[in-house]
Amino acid sequence: MAQDLMQYGQMVEDSLRGVVRIALTRAATDGLLGEHHFYIGFKTQYPGVDIPDHLSAQYPDEMTIVIQHKFWGLEVGEEAFEITLSFGGQGQRLYIPFRALTSFLDPSVQFGLQFGQQDDGSYAETSKAPGGETAVTAPESETEGKTGAKDENGDNVVTLDQFRKD
Repeated sequence: MAQDLMQYGQMVEDSLRGVVRIALTRAATDGLLGEHHFYIGFKTQYPGVDIPDHLSAQYPDEMTIVIQHKFWGLEVGEEAFEITLSFGGQGQRLYIPFRALTSFLDPSVQFGLQFGQQDDGSYAETSKAPGGETAVTAPESETEGKTGAKDENGDNVVTLDQFRKD
């Protein structure tokens, strides 16, 4: 197979992170509407991540935050977002570049994204949907939400193979 000099995988990752950016922008502008709330996973040691030292020590690799009831000062930029969340009753400011994200889940509508890019620029193996298509799926959670349209098993998936040439 030919080398992907266009870096289509990276384009897809960036586009999916754009979905998170838009969702956070809406939450910053309008608040969380209805039952919407977000679980956002990110690499705590990714360059540009700025979280309090005690959180870095507690979560040395990856952390998942919940944006639901108690959050303040959500500011969304092109490359990152900032938010104040309560940890142990204390407000803590977090700065998270979108490229640090590993997952995004809105369990209220069973929508989720999992980002597969590795630090070295390679891409992790994604799960397979029925029919052998590659699926970008959300991490397991208590809601077991998946991404995108429903397949014949009722799971929500975003399939990418239909856009690839063999």
